[in-house]
Amino acid sequence: MPTYEYECPKCGQAFELFQSMRDEPLKKCPKCHKAGVKRLVGGGAGLIFKGSGFYITDYKNKKGPAPSDGGGEAPKPATPKPATTTSSSETKPAATPAKK
Repeated sequence: MPTYEYECPKCGQAFELFQSMRDEPLKKCPKCHKAGVKRLVGGGAGLIFKGSGFYITDYKNKKGPAPSDGGGEAPKPATPKPATTTSSSETKPAATPAKK
């Protein structure tokens, strides 16, 4: 529900009133009780988010692949290759796995 600004041209009282958009504009001044109150044109207060669930990333322009959100399987770390050792007297070939 918006907040409307009013001004009474008779007594000069300026005030704000929080009312529904469906409500009729106020006609009498709450201070002098005379008719002729004018609703002023206001710029508004802007958009106000209340509660949880609004995040900056919800409206971000996404380009490229989306980052992982923690769901699914994590990538497996690469296994290091075993180092081959050589001695000065003889050279051994790297062990090969047996074929099945």
